[in-house]
Amino acid sequence: MLLIAEIGQNHNGDMALARELVAAAKECGADVAKFQLYDARALFPREGNPWFEYNCTTELSRAQAEELAEACAAAGIEFLASIFDVERLGWLKGLGARRCKIASRSIHDRELIAAAAACGLPLIVSLGQWQGDNFPEIEAAGGVDFLYCVSKYPTPLSEVGLARVDFGRYAGFSDHTVGIAAAVAATARGARIVEKHFTLDKSLTGPDHACSMTPGELAELHRLRTEIAQCLH
Repeated sequence: MLLIAEIGQNHNGDMALARELVAAAKECGADVAKFQLYDARALFPREGNPWFEYNCTTELSRAQAEELAEACAAAGIEFLASIFDVERLGWLKGLGARRCKIASRSIHDRELIAAAAACGLPLIVSLGQWQGDNFPEIEAAGGVDFLYCVSKYPTPLSEVGLARVDFGRYAGFSDHTVGIAAAVAATARGARIVEKHFTLDKSLTGPDHACSMTPGELAELHRLRTEIAQCLH
């Protein structure tokens, strides 16, 4: 199972904290440290968004993205990012990423998905905002892995609905619950990819910290992943 520590915006615009998160993700057993590459003023609404200034603060430049890719390489963990426009897709390829992530909020962005499908990288696509039983028709040169996702932050455990998820169809689970119970359940049910937000401190300012796993929780998820694999061998 591929374990993705979604750092996302949880660096809070502080590159020292971002590098610390990368190191902690590696130390606690994650396979991938994932960030988000976006133009904040183009992506996030100003009206009705209490986090708009925060979103702008956490926007990564091309140089910062390169710095984080280098930090991941030095730590021995895969660098990945969700990309939200075609320009930043080019950044990701230029940084030598092994795959590309499409977030739930971008699932209806036809221009972005067409460019990503043609870029040659394997795609991981979250379907939290996709309606219907059939998956979107994405023919990517590198292949596509779809993730089950509930786009609610945080998602109550009672609303995750993993019992009805076929992990023969879905490659994995993008988890927005508090704690690691849902991620463990998805792993036991056959998810090949688990992605969950990662923070050093759930009390930090930002919209994602509260539903993020801590280093201790990541280490426990890594341990249980290994033991579940032994049980299913």
